[in-house]
Amino acid sequence: MDFASLVRVASLGLGLGTSVAVFDARAAGGGLSGYQGAWVLSGRDCAEVYSSAGKRTSFKKPLDLFAPAFIVTGNWLRTPAASCRIASAKPNSERRTLILDCANAVAANEVKVFMKIMPNGFLRRYYSEQDTAGIDYERCGR
Repeated sequence: MDFASLVRVASLGLGLGTSVAVFDARAAGGGLSGYQGAWVLSGRDCAEVYSSAGKRTSFKKPLDLFAPAFIVTGNWLRTPAASCRIASAKPNSERRTLILDCANAVAANEVKVFMKIMPNGFLRRYYSEQDTAGIDYERCGR
């Protein structure tokens, strides 16, 4: 590969990296900033699910694949069993509809999630657009 080709490839890589960083910043600032962090089902102990190393929070090992918990970082939502790219986060009345592109060890699929940040700081997840009760999650590490 000659020098000019190498420069073009490097520029393309830097441009893609910058685009991803800009998208992450927009996702975090464009309606997802309140969702950032580690969340656990209300009433559960964060220490049972998460471990922290400095500013980084991760799921405890060994993983509890059924733990009712997730971590939102930028435009990614991770559960103990799956990693999801947040493709979109659109307002839907008082709620936000998240379209997730999720993958786990055996499959990949699109998932639609309905959430709302509550006045008390909890996050309420609804199972459908018709669900009026939902379930609450608490943010860990704040």
